[in-house]
Amino acid sequence: MSDDHTHVQEFFGARAADWDSRFPDDGPAYAAAVAELGLREGDRVLDAGCGTGRALPPLRAAVGRSGVVLGADLTPAMLRAAVRAGRDREGQLLLADVAALPLRPESLDAVFGAGLIAHLPRPEANLRELARVVRPGGTLALFHPIGRAALAARQGRQITPDDLRAEPNLRPLLAGSGWRMTSYADEDAHFLALAVRED
Repeated sequence: MSDDHTHVQEFFGARAADWDSRFPDDGPAYAAAVAELGLREGDRVLDAGCGTGRALPPLRAAVGRSGVVLGADLTPAMLRAAVRAGRDREGQLLLADVAALPLRPESLDAVFGAGLIAHLPRPEANLRELARVVRPGGTLALFHPIGRAALAARQGRQITPDDLRAEPNLRPLLAGSGWRMTSYADEDAHFLALAVRED
């Protein structure tokens, strides 16, 4: 396992047990972000870096019982927390790395990634792997339940020019990974960038 993987697992593993109780009011932001994906009944969607699975209920509601909902995370403790919360009833949980997903090419309609991009060790390659598993014209949502400035304030830091979520950085990063950004919002209440998988 690489040092990047070990660091991510240690960081999230230590926080898994009380993750949901630390952020109890995020549900409406997740539901609103999922709605922006434009999912339809029967669609196949992946929550990449699903953590405790907070996006799984709105994803399931969007695709219905005929759809497929997958939640992939690198940290076993986060997946155990998702099971304790009963979110495994909303989708299939996979212990998997977004750098090498155990999925066929073009097998999904959409990917949802909450708080994901800041934890990708090789962002361009990792976003390219997400593009691999999504059909052309499929969608990607990169989401955070609070905006960049609010998150930086919460963490006691300043936003830096090299922040991957800044629009001037994110747009070319997505373009180089097989995605075309279609919308971008960075507000105190949420961060949401939507992209379409190029042909």
